[in-house]
Amino acid sequence: MFTRILLFGLMVFFCNANSFAQTTWRLASGYSDASFHTANLRELASDVSRSSNGKLAIEVRSNNSLVKLAEIRNAVGAGTVELGEVILTGVSKEFPLAGADAVPFVIGSLDDAKRLWDLQRPALEKQLGAKGLILLYSVPWPSQGLYSARPIVKKIDFSGSKMRTYNPTTIRIAELLGASPVDVPMVQVADALATGRMDSMISSAVTGVENKVWSHLKYFYEINAWTPKNAVIVNAAAFAKLPSNEQRALREAAKTAEERGWKMSRAAALDAVQALRANGVKVEAMPPNLEREFTRLGERFSREWIRDAGAQASELFTTFFLRLPNSALDAASPTSTATTAINSPIAIAKQ
Repeated sequence: MFTRILLFGLMVFFCNANSFAQTTWRLASGYSDASFHTANLRELASDVSRSSNGKLAIEVRSNNSLVKLAEIRNAVGAGTVELGEVILTGVSKEFPLAGADAVPFVIGSLDDAKRLWDLQRPALEKQLGAKGLILLYSVPWPSQGLYSARPIVKKIDFSGSKMRTYNPTTIRIAELLGASPVDVPMVQVADALATGRMDSMISSAVTGVENKVWSHLKYFYEINAWTPKNAVIVNAAAFAKLPSNEQRALREAAKTAEERGWKMSRAAALDAVQALRANGVKVEAMPPNLEREFTRLGERFSREWIRDAGAQASELFTTFFLRLPNSALDAASPTSTATTAINSPIAIAKQ
């Protein structure tokens, strides 16, 4: 009798222990706790914990504290960490369609960016899947605008300007506009402005507020140069080991995080623009003459990206412009690019 009671007690103990077993995953991010992206990650973790009844816990490790931003993709791929947040432009060499975010003067608004993402995602998921990665969701940064110390209404106004650059694309933009490119890391922007090393830059309203650029840069033009996105990726092998209910909890939380994140990005941009105005910066729409110049640049950069990224890139842009509402198509920058891609998408990719 005693033996039976003992065995029954042990069975109950192990069943209860198993029911409260928890899987803990680590999520690596290179961004600070002040970023809305990080706030969204923490909400994701909370949602997963609640939906899985505490079975799946996600520890958000921000600010490069676990893995540096540039190394997160490889860390997730190797299974060193289960999840990670990457900026899509940073992985575009390996996953070409991720580079759509970095093509200048294609996206006219955040709504356009969402349309592009809806088209971009399925093919990008396949590219990631081939490398053992699962795409959970993606959220944009606010669009990039033009800051200047003086009014800019046409291309000639860039003559003599010293534009901050930080990669080959921004260097080319500066040179094509007639400005002098100046390599300035973001952490050095304040010093560069104070010493006169730079007097213009392409960056988001949020970045301008964070760096308090209003003491030197008095104009901000909402040119929507490009809209970069972050994405949260998962190691596919680790995901496959999760029970189905925990997989479902993660997927559902990711869907919510994407919806929430796009709203957070829009709110961050609006708040930043208000802050710029409150600190004396004149915020304006893109001047018509400048828009025509950026249209030409958008056409040029689009053709180059399509050549590099291949037929899928051409098909992506073709479909994107075909599905734009008429009003958005009229306002979009690279309209001629759309026409070119529509006429011969595969031919462009093979040039």
